Amino acid sequence: MQHRIIVLGAGYTGAVAAGRLARRLRPEDVAITLVNAETDFVERVRMHQLAVGQSLKPRPFAEMFAGTGVELKLARVAGVDADRRTVAVTGADGAEELAYDTLVYALGSGWNDQGVPGTAEHAEQIASRPGALRLRERLAALDAGRPVVVVGGGLTGVEAATEIAEARPDLDVALVARAGLGDWLSPKGGRHLRKVFGKLGITAHEHTAVTAVEAGRVTTADGTSIPAAVTVWTTGFAVHPIARATTLEVTGTGQIVVDRTMRSVSHPDVYAIGDAAMAMGPGDKPLRMSCASGGFTAWQAADAIVARLTGGKLPNVPIRYFNQCISLGRREGLIQYVTADDRAVRAALTGRTAAVYKELVCKGAAWSVANPMFGMPARRRRVVPEPARATAPATAQA
Repeated sequence: MQHRIIVLGAGYTGAVAAGRLARRLRPEDVAITLVNAETDFVERVRMHQLAVGQSLKPRPFAEMFAGTGVELKLARVAGVDADRRTVAVTGADGAEELAYDTLVYALGSGWNDQGVPGTAEHAEQIASRPGALRLRERLAALDAGRPVVVVGGGLTGVEAATEIAEARPDLDVALVARAGLGDWLSPKGGRHLRKVFGKLGITAHEHTAVTAVEAGRVTTADGTSIPAAVTVWTTGFAVHPIARATTLEVTGTGQIVVDRTMRSVSHPDVYAIGDAAMAMGPGDKPLRMSCASGGFTAWQAADAIVARLTGGKLPNVPIRYFNQCISLGRREGLIQYVTADDRAVRAALTGRTAAVYKELVCKGAAWSVANPMFGMPARRRRVVPEPARATAPATAQA
């Protein structure tokens, strides 16, 4: 009997995990099914580019997984029964139930309206391809001089504001941030960010909270009204709600609680990766929701599954940060070097060189989805029968 592995979600983490599993396990021993609603891989870190009208290279999963043995199931996940080990999905053929022996939960996250009134009705988001395409239509329809307000001063907000301002210098672009602009950066990084904002003509409303979004404006906590023909909401991410509806142990935010190998602490046949997991990094700090974090968790989970199925040694993938890569339009960038636990250090790379660096990182992230075994032996290992696995001596701590 083949061991049935189901991977839910084909973003950066799910697609990498599926490919890595397929290239490390013998196809006669395992059946790997990747469930995703779209036929193409979505480069989420480029959604701000899509929103301003740039064309992105198509990346069909059929090509990415050709010859690997991964079966792509085009469907939306409707629910998970972690006790019965089944997944409910809805696809072109209607509703069906898939049974698994091992589940990799990688449904990721979407935009988070933070409960602010009017956001769902009047704001746009770039956390998904449909959202970016809708924003693209709205921006294209704006006449010169119209105001665009980006709410959220994190990486997504900064990239969105600079991309819009560079692509449409005729628009009046503003960014609203709860804290200071780029206050998480080093002094050098912060100075460069302010320089680029000034060059692009972006107004920064710092230490400002938005309390309501309406058609044509946003309102701040002190009652100020900021004109907004289009409001772009980038105040963080919220995880997919399905895990919260299961018997899996989750946090208050709905993330699945996992151990160091990304294995659920309540259901050992379930692994959670990427934004869906409450995973701890250096200093026992939770990993931030990001592509950078997702890659580490995908490798850790896939290699742990392989080790447990084949009786091998459990992996210990170093999970640490090196830098934060920020695009500031197509011609400017900022690479902020950080400590292992993601705190800025003095060093930062700026300007055109940083923009090229960032572009290479984005291309590398997409390339790694189709090449998850780069730098590792391609030898596929045989799955050990379950009774033998149960009696095998432990080789590492989970």
